[in-house]
Amino acid sequence: MTVAIGILATGCSQQQARKPITHTGGSFMKESVMRNKKLIAGEEAVIDSIIKSDTINKYTASKKGYWYYYVTQNTKDTLHPKKGDIAYFDYEVNDLKGNVIYSDVELRPQVYRVDKQNIMMGMRDAIKLMKKNEKVTFLFPSHMGYGYHGDNKRIGPNTPLICTITLNDFKPDTEKAAAKPGTQTQVKPVLDKQ
Repeated sequence: MTVAIGILATGCSQQQARKPITHTGGSFMKESVMRNKKLIAGEEAVIDSIIKSDTINKYTASKKGYWYYYVTQNTKDTLHPKKGDIAYFDYEVNDLKGNVIYSDVELRPQVYRVDKQNIMMGMRDAIKLMKKNEKVTFLFPSHMGYGYHGDNKRIGPNTPLICTITLNDFKPDTEKAAAKPGTQTQVKPVLDKQ
């Protein structure tokens, strides 16, 4: 009898996996994907109309899904910022109608450790395309900007952006080069005045 009670007590204390109460067919995810595809297609159509109506500038389509043109191009240098470099830049943010959201005066100066700090996805890639002293205007769909959330300040949800970036300079990460093996260096935060 004591053995039976012991077995019963042991058997009751073991947890059994519970089965889900309801099953979903993935319809929410399918609807979300369809909404995102429609949103991106709509934004790209507006951007395409901007590009077609601009008879002055020559646009280039990036592999990442945004477009750009050079305001000032540096044809002498060949170097681009790479991971870990310190980039010094200014930028201005506009909506697709050309209205200023953030002026370059209120945002300057910016210091960014390439691919080591968090900035807008489109800018993260765009800066690596640029050379020193170049000024480039980028047209970013919202998924390359601040996405469905916005920036909680002046940029609303799902807002495509026009960003004009001036890469003033970039330098190799001197702290990394100066660090001895086995030591760590401290990363300074990016200046984000938004």
